[in-house]
Amino acid sequence: MLDQQRDYVLRTVEERKVRLVRLWFTDVLGNLKSFAISPAELENALDDGMTFDGSSIDGFSRVQESDVLAMPDPNTFEVLPWGDGSSVEARVFCDIHNLDATPFEGDPRQVLRRNLGLARDMGFTFYVAPDIEFFYFAPPERGQAPMPLDEGGFFDLTTTDVAGTLRKETIRTLETMSIPVEYSFHEDAPSQHEIDLRHTDALTMADSVMTFRLVVKEVAAKHGVHATFMPKPLEGVQGSGMHMHFSLFRGDENAFYDADDDYNLSPVAKNFMAGLLRHAAEVTAITNQTVNSYKRLVPGFEAPVHISWARNNRSGLIRVPITKRGNPSATRIEYRSPDPACNPYLALSVVLAAGLRGVAEGYELPAEADANLFEMDDSALAKLGIDTLPQSLSDSLKAMERSTLVQDALGEHIFEWFLRNKRNEWRAYKTHVSQFEFDRYLRTL
Repeated sequence: MLDQQRDYVLRTVEERKVRLVRLWFTDVLGNLKSFAISPAELENALDDGMTFDGSSIDGFSRVQESDVLAMPDPNTFEVLPWGDGSSVEARVFCDIHNLDATPFEGDPRQVLRRNLGLARDMGFTFYVAPDIEFFYFAPPERGQAPMPLDEGGFFDLTTTDVAGTLRKETIRTLETMSIPVEYSFHEDAPSQHEIDLRHTDALTMADSVMTFRLVVKEVAAKHGVHATFMPKPLEGVQGSGMHMHFSLFRGDENAFYDADDDYNLSPVAKNFMAGLLRHAAEVTAITNQTVNSYKRLVPGFEAPVHISWARNNRSGLIRVPITKRGNPSATRIEYRSPDPACNPYLALSVVLAAGLRGVAEGYELPAEADANLFEMDDSALAKLGIDTLPQSLSDSLKAMERSTLVQDALGEHIFEWFLRNKRNEWRAYKTHVSQFEFDRYLRTL
């Protein structure tokens, strides 16, 4: 099968007259990286990989062990749908290897592959469907607040602004790159939008999220608009999340479905949910990796704060959507804390590890919390045994540092580098004097 896909790639490059092939991969923080090769080098790259200096990539190699190997995954080959028409380009995602062909431990895609292998050993395939939120703004000026393009709200049909055109063009572009879209609409905040991708296996989806973020920005920039996946760019309104719908399959059967259960949830689903809840604080630094992420995770703005679950209660961390006509294949859970600034390979790795730990060790699912938790005080929540997610990047890093689960899921290389990098980010944030402080204190103190 791999040889057939390799032959298809080489044939397509020749038939479409592709002039450049871009080799894509990500650094530890989820920034898309790329270098281009000519079609003449592609066959060699597919067979033996392409060497590059890993010490120049954040979180990759040290200088004394710098060279690594980019191995293109021919299953991810796509012709890029933008360009001037005279120069056709394509892209292919790469797995990063050491020069001895072993998986490079600093490669987030390899981390996800390894965790998916553990799921496969347990008989499961991990499927994901993300709801990705983002904002469109006028091109930003340094030192100025973002300028929304509209004042629309949830599901508004904003016919007079450019955003509807941007979303439609974005969807067409995604679908030409084999990324099917399920929904798109205006979200609740001004100039905020959501596009939901159709479920697929986790590795394909992580690649799709990386492609999605680039496509959204490319299409917006072409129209003189700035798109951002910053979790909380505007004060006083909802931030942007990336709610993730999860399911485990055994072959063609949904392992989360049980027709005899009141919620149609199998023991596997309940154990998986229990694992997510028990380890939620430990994985939050990965699913919400910026200081800005925690300005979204506050009460009153529809983002989850409490470590709880319920059916159709959006104040909790896990929601169990009610499926249409009890469709077994659609039975799933929605994990609501991640935001679109995360590294999707690492985020999916740690949530999968947490869920599988619950399955392997038979964690018991706590009772459903179907009340509006935002309206409950701390003592009422304590009586129900409901904790909260970490409220700052610093708190998240402390929880992560104590977690053997996260260390095992990420591997020592990425685990230690991520902690160092994010502690530096927190120190820089902690010593910054903001406009809020000037406005509040400068004249009065």
